[in-house]
Amino acid sequence: MQTGTLPGRDYAPLLRTLAMLAIGALLVTGAEVLAHDLSEANRAYVQSINGPAPIPFLYLGAKHMVTGIDHVLFLVGVVFFLYRVRDVVLYVSLFTLGHSLTLLGGVLLGTGLNSHIVDAIIGFSVMYKAFENMGGLRKLGLAIDTRLAVLVFGLFHGLGLATKLQDLSPSKDGLLANLISFNIGVEIGQVLALVVVVVLLNLWRTTRSFARGAFYANALLLLAGLALTIHQIMEYLQA
Repeated sequence: MQTGTLPGRDYAPLLRTLAMLAIGALLVTGAEVLAHDLSEANRAYVQSINGPAPIPFLYLGAKHMVTGIDHVLFLVGVVFFLYRVRDVVLYVSLFTLGHSLTLLGGVLLGTGLNSHIVDAIIGFSVMYKAFENMGGLRKLGLAIDTRLAVLVFGLFHGLGLATKLQDLSPSKDGLLANLISFNIGVEIGQVLALVVVVVLLNLWRTTRSFARGAFYANALLLLAGLALTIHQIMEYLQA
């Protein structure tokens, strides 16, 4: 689909306004909203589960991804300029491979990093992709393979998922089955989020204002990633 040339209703002002209000609200209310910590609400319930419980963990995984604004913002940056279905599938598959490896490996091996450090890196991944979309890397003379960057950042996103899941202290009994269910739930949540994102982007791409509005939309993405990164660094320093 071509951008900026097709006739039709101009959705850009509405989309830009909604994006500015959403991100402005996040900045005003505090970047902790982006952290989407599930542990407080779900720790007691997860600890009460002993043995395989695929449905609850499937739900938790989907909920974590759908409410995980940092993950969703990164995916928005990844698909922002992808016009072909095969490209969307390729990049999302690389992201999925990355976060699945560290999610499964991190929980099964009981390894991980400080959650604030991981979430700060996830915030930086949003900044990086937005900066790349704005042509920042090209202006700096850097040529980084976007596919590799998406895969590497996917590893950190998975590490964040593993850290959050370990914080829930799941039972060792049925852990593998529950972990697989959680990961499938994450993928379901990811697909749901992407459907909404791609539909909105495709609507916007049919307007003449997409070309100029794209820069400002990615500037908002960069600002959101910066807010999350700074918040997590401050939380780490105060811990």
